[in-house]
Amino acid sequence: MIDAHQHFWQRSQPFDYAWLDAPNLNAIRRDYLPDDLKPHLDATGVQQSIFVQTQHDIAENRWVLAMAEKTDWIVGVVGWVDLTSEACEEQLLEFRDHPKFVGVRHVTHDEPDDDFIVRFEVMRGLKMLEKHGVPFDLLFYVRHLKHADQLARELPGLPMVIDHLAKPRIGDHSMSDWLPAFKAASRHENVFCKLSGMITEADWSHWKPADLKPYVEAALEHFGPSRCMYGSDWPVCELAGSYENVHAALKEALGDLSEADTFEIFEGTARRFYRLIS
Repeated sequence: MIDAHQHFWQRSQPFDYAWLDAPNLNAIRRDYLPDDLKPHLDATGVQQSIFVQTQHDIAENRWVLAMAEKTDWIVGVVGWVDLTSEACEEQLLEFRDHPKFVGVRHVTHDEPDDDFIVRFEVMRGLKMLEKHGVPFDLLFYVRHLKHADQLARELPGLPMVIDHLAKPRIGDHSMSDWLPAFKAASRHENVFCKLSGMITEADWSHWKPADLKPYVEAALEHFGPSRCMYGSDWPVCELAGSYENVHAALKEALGDLSEADTFEIFEGTARRFYRLIS
């Protein structure tokens, strides 16, 4: 099995971790490194993982790639390049040929401009990813999800994956504001979906797997198992539950699936999307 979405951070590194100082993030305001994740992988039978960026800083790419070179079970690094910069391609070329550099993400949902991802200079950067065959993670809130349809139409050669189902309001049991744009995105074969980040969109203290089930079922209906992949969102998930809780909750929400469909969600889709070599 592959965990297609996890993070590391180390506060002594020269990165901007100011976001961790928010009062509601006290539970995860410490270092999280490979030795902290490995026991959780072992406990759930997950054998490999993919790191996803937390910084708008190419130095984080170098830091995590160096760890990945020493850690065989970190099979991919989704890093960052400055999509707005004319140096975007130059930055991308530094990392593109590293065997464990598998994609790019930008923390789009924190941009003051809700239309950031479709701005001219950002589209120019995304076309660089398309040119070089580097997948892109879409980190959206529901209000940004409308852009996935446009991106897929204008960048048909760029594989994209919606992180955390675009963070629907699971705690409110709300789907009406989310489902239309989610369905529109699913109509494009180059758009995928991560079954991740759900318990932190639910009631942190009282969520249950049944709360996730309608959203998981919608993802399976519209994207199918071959475009859905498991991600823990560890250690952010620890705000609402353990790694083991996340893994078990997804398995319960998925219900009875065939062996082939289960394989796709927990390994096959991630392996194809990120073109993993091991």
